[in-house]
Amino acid sequence: MKLNSIKTLISIVVIVFGFGLIFITSNFLEKNRPPLPEGIEDADMVFQTANLKGYALGFEGLIADWYWMKSLQYIGDKVLNNQQNLNLEDLTALNPRLLYPYLDTATTLDPHFTEVYAYGAIILPAIDREQAIKLTGKGIDNNPDEWRLYQHLGYIYWRLGNYEKAAEVYARGASIKDAPPFMRAMSARMKTQGNDRETARAIYAQMYQEAEDDQSREAAKIRLLELDSLDERDGIRRALKDFQVRNNRCAENWSEILPFLKTIKLPNNRDFRLDKANNIVDPSDAAYLLDKQNCEVTLDFEKTKIPRK
Repeated sequence: MKLNSIKTLISIVVIVFGFGLIFITSNFLEKNRPPLPEGIEDADMVFQTANLKGYALGFEGLIADWYWMKSLQYIGDKVLNNQQNLNLEDLTALNPRLLYPYLDTATTLDPHFTEVYAYGAIILPAIDREQAIKLTGKGIDNNPDEWRLYQHLGYIYWRLGNYEKAAEVYARGASIKDAPPFMRAMSARMKTQGNDRETARAIYAQMYQEAEDDQSREAAKIRLLELDSLDERDGIRRALKDFQVRNNRCAENWSEILPFLKTIKLPNNRDFRLDKANNIVDPSDAAYLLDKQNCEVTLDFEKTKIPRK
């Protein structure tokens, strides 16, 4: 018995030392590697630690945490290095080919790591829809009583425009003990108003409240700002049209249409906002641009946080 304990202790020390050496070596190589051609950093050379499941002497959770942190850093670096305004509907331009392997490995090592499934459900639809469905379905298989995973899968099908499937998934989640009334309400709404903005606002507001990591919360926040901006731009266009009809020309500045905006009601009793120069600003506090030739309003993509469609 004593000999077995000594062998187990030695094994643990060797494994911990080995992983520590791997991390130290990886950091050294990362800092000292020569310049590589663009895209080569995404070579599919992920260390397949998932193969150690059942052999890591209880360290699976720790390794899963490392892969989870690595996936957040991976996408964060991609976004920071991106020089263009991101389209949240399509992140393939970032070439994030290793994101799914990171998330899949983390959830293989720790099948109950629900934060990973949630993050994948929010980010992966803009990269690979099938991977998003596969990862979230894996989460439900491993955690059938976790209603939030049904919420995330319903969200994916909603993003795909498959409102019937989304309604079905929300209904399945609503039947789980302690699931909030929101789930049943969303199931009903998918059948009748699946593609309207208020449905989208309800989904992203819930995602913002339930987010378990900063990136997911920020993604939901930006989506809510985008919806507010769409409502504002619709209102501004109506005001510009009314001004044009009455004056037989386009407005020369925002001040000219302010009286027309007073008659326009925004959702949730919001008001149009102005900066110190009397410019109408979007929900991210960047001034809208006035197209005086076409009587149109546009976003200032150099300053706004609202994503380009």
